[in-house]
Amino acid sequence: MVSVKLVTKIVLGVLFIAAGANHFINPAFYENIMPSYLPWHYALVIISGVAEVVLGVGLLIPKTSRYSAWGLILLLIAIFPANIHMATHPELYPNIPPIALWIRLPIQLLLILWAYWYTLRSNRIYESFRR
Repeated sequence: MVSVKLVTKIVLGVLFIAAGANHFINPAFYENIMPSYLPWHYALVIISGVAEVVLGVGLLIPKTSRYSAWGLILLLIAIFPANIHMATHPELYPNIPPIALWIRLPIQLLLILWAYWYTLRSNRIYESFRR
């Protein structure tokens, strides 16, 4: 039987692969959400896209899965300022409802926790709920 942890790991990996690929398909969108204080917007968009694809693929490979999960956590922390920038400057994103910009912040934290689950060597979290 396939475990929930494996299925959700595949979902997360594919999600990051798709999101990373979108950096190459629609780089202008990601450049627009970059805080103005960061230099080299296009280069950072491409680098973050490569990182998302590589880490998403790595999450799907058992030998690299744990390391990739840590990498995803670091990446999610690194891009968190862009999400804060979006939420605090909704006038720059007229096509996105302001509430959606704020909802991204807790979603980012949930993604971090989701990735953290795959850093654990055992099913400690799952086992704690079974008791």
